[in-house]
Amino acid sequence: MRETRHTDSSPRGARAVALVAAAGIAVHLVLRFSAANLRHWADVPLYVALVAGGLPLVVQLLKKLWAWEFGSDFLAGVSIVTAVLLREHLVAAIVVLMLSGGTALEEFAARRASRVLDALAKRMPSIAHRKADEGLADIPVGEIAVGDTLVVLPHEICPVDGIVVEGQGSMNEAYLTGEPFEVEKAPGAVVLSGALNGEFLLTLRAEKLAGDSRYARIMRVMEETHQRRPQLRRLGDMLGGWYTPLAICIAIVAWALSGEVERFLAVLVIATPCPLLIAIPVAVIGAISLSARRGIIIKNPAVLEQIDSCRTFIFDKTGTLTYGKPSLTRIVCAPGFRESDVLAMAASLERYSKHPLAMAILDLARQRDCALSPVSQVSEPPGAGLRGMVSGREVFITGRNKVPGKELHLPPIEPGLECVVFLDGAFAALFGFEDSPRADSRVFVTHLSPRHHVTQVILVSGDREAEVHSLAEKIGIRSAYGAKSPEEKVELVRAETTLAKTVFVGDGINDAPAMQAATVGIAFGHENDITGETADAVVLERSLEKVDELIHIGRRMRKIALQSAVGGMVLSAAGMVLAAFGLLPPISGAVAQELIDLAAVLNAVRVTLPFGALRDF
Repeated sequence: MRETRHTDSSPRGARAVALVAAAGIAVHLVLRFSAANLRHWADVPLYVALVAGGLPLVVQLLKKLWAWEFGSDFLAGVSIVTAVLLREHLVAAIVVLMLSGGTALEEFAARRASRVLDALAKRMPSIAHRKADEGLADIPVGEIAVGDTLVVLPHEICPVDGIVVEGQGSMNEAYLTGEPFEVEKAPGAVVLSGALNGEFLLTLRAEKLAGDSRYARIMRVMEETHQRRPQLRRLGDMLGGWYTPLAICIAIVAWALSGEVERFLAVLVIATPCPLLIAIPVAVIGAISLSARRGIIIKNPAVLEQIDSCRTFIFDKTGTLTYGKPSLTRIVCAPGFRESDVLAMAASLERYSKHPLAMAILDLARQRDCALSPVSQVSEPPGAGLRGMVSGREVFITGRNKVPGKELHLPPIEPGLECVVFLDGAFAALFGFEDSPRADSRVFVTHLSPRHHVTQVILVSGDREAEVHSLAEKIGIRSAYGAKSPEEKVELVRAETTLAKTVFVGDGINDAPAMQAATVGIAFGHENDITGETADAVVLERSLEKVDELIHIGRRMRKIALQSAVGGMVLSAAGMVLAAFGLLPPISGAVAQELIDLAAVLNAVRVTLPFGALRDF
């Protein structure tokens, strides 16, 4: 019946043409069955409808014929021309109504399916409060510069990404992270654009321009998905490519055998493969909307078709199958040192470090109510460890193999991260850390094979071999590779992708190249810009359940899209047979085709209305 990319008119123009065609048909019927002196005017409103909608279509058809392009509108164009030549103006007007009304219907379905995007757009603030010497000045969000001091009032939406410099409170980041909890904010805390401020005023320093902030990027990603065509849509074009000549052949044979040109017209009217051209994009947009509501941003719509057919899953370790938050689980002290004293000294110094293990040391110190001491002369050269004076004693914290000129008798290496603590130059203790596997890691990994026909699960990480293999054993993964550089990760993913379609799930900067090499790349979490830009889908909430939901959404979308497209084509084919034998006249065929199209679109919209669970573990 129609395909949006084949028409040059806007959706608003399509609605206008549909209204003109519908009005023309209605007025024609009124005049046709009115007084005799009005009947000879009955075809005039049909002429208006044909000039408004049919003529532009025929012009576009001639352009495509010149370029040897045969799309679905080729059948519709031939139908209109044939109907006009046979003086079947009512049939021609109905075909115009089908074309324009179908485009308008598709646009309506797309708007309904993408209402999440509309809601996100409405939330974005347009005004920010910039702090100046004379007070607050309201400025457009687009004028915010990096380094500006901004004030976010209670219950306002944060306009840009930034750092809190004054005030304490909380923000709701549910729209960005999927977590429905209030996140506490204090000086030094990171705030994200789009987050809803709580009850207290916060002053922040802008770290990014509004257009580069988290919320704006999410908006751009969702808008871009409407412009990208997934592989299923290309499959629709391919099917339409053979369906069009087949329909024309059936129409010609029916005309030749019966000698009735009306049968040629009737076959073409019922033959247009509208469900194939409409149902698939509507289903894709619906799946994008459903994913957004579940906290999953689809950047490449093709992922919705491909993910359920992937047979190899490759996982990064830290932050993906683990919580990404190491805990201090082991303290081995040297003779003459007490565990509580060493922990308190180390925690006092770690307050001034941004190392990933610093928070783990501080957390354990707080749990044990260790008293922290004043610190001075803090230094932390890159790769050289942390050094400082704590209560007059020198404290040095570094790695096992980064102590020059010292031969230490340390405990044997165990899985996990570790550091060594020196007091006044003497080895005092070894701290061992563990990044615990997620509670659902094992059940998720083990369900992939029976539920999703995954034949291989691989764990690959830049962490030590012992640590990687230890985690793999805990969660049931047989193939594990540790100490891998980003380049080696890419080589591994490429090799696996040549054997079967792959999914790569990760969250670190060094995961970005591997994501691009995989069939489907999923970024886990929202903290990393680089990974998010290269991923096909971004799971905002750090949860393996969301990965499973994405698989189910893709499976559901493909199933419903093919139901609508193939089912509609089968019904159209049945109508062609009836028309070829003279059992379906042109007008009845046009009405039947419109009903088939409506059913296909309504079925495709079901993608946005999932009944039952979207995960199975």
